Amino acid sequence: MEKRPLEESKYFIGIAGNIGVGKTTMTDIIAKRFGWRAYYESVIDNPYLEEFYENMKRWSFNLQVYFLSHRFRTHKDMTEASGSAIQDRTIYEDVEIFARNLYDMGNMSQRDWDNYRALFDIMTSYLKKPNLILYLRATVDTLLTRIKKRSRDFEREISPEYIYSLNLSYERWIREESKRNRILIVETDNFNVFEDEEKLEEILRKIREICPEAPKK
Repeated sequence: MEKRPLEESKYFIGIAGNIGVGKTTMTDIIAKRFGWRAYYESVIDNPYLEEFYENMKRWSFNLQVYFLSHRFRTHKDMTEASGSAIQDRTIYEDVEIFARNLYDMGNMSQRDWDNYRALFDIMTSYLKKPNLILYLRATVDTLLTRIKKRSRDFEREISPEYIYSLNLSYERWIREESKRNRILIVETDNFNVFEDEEKLEEILRKIREICPEAPKK
């Protein structure tokens, strides 16, 4: 049998979802099960995040440009590296969820939004789209419980209204994105990824249907 070229069996999956939904945990598990390289969101070492939650209007543009720069570099590294990859939050969420939400809430000016959007459009025109976006969904109550449980100092000021507005933005984005890309939605309110082995295996099976060269471990 003729061996497929490397590029045909090289996959890229993006894990999408609101703050506290469990993206990093899911990224860890899939990377380990498939032997793929994992790429993570820059959160703990983000120089703007704490000040952003204290004053969103002042720091929104700075924060979003930082995330955009970091995720563009990560996306570029994934494309150029050999082997398959999985990413904790995609670059597309930056503009369609977080920056747009800040703009809609009045925490980002028209000038900054236009500038940010133009920069995003130029940068992403050079990027390869993921083979699959795995969207982790949860209610506001579930998200707030998980955020509180992980006890990050800079997240103490997150309001339920902010999480709710992000959830609405995610639902709108997923509806539109499903017209262009493969989306797999996972309901996580009653899903414990460490205990619900049957549901986890079902998720992995669905990923393999889209990425058939993914190893079975």
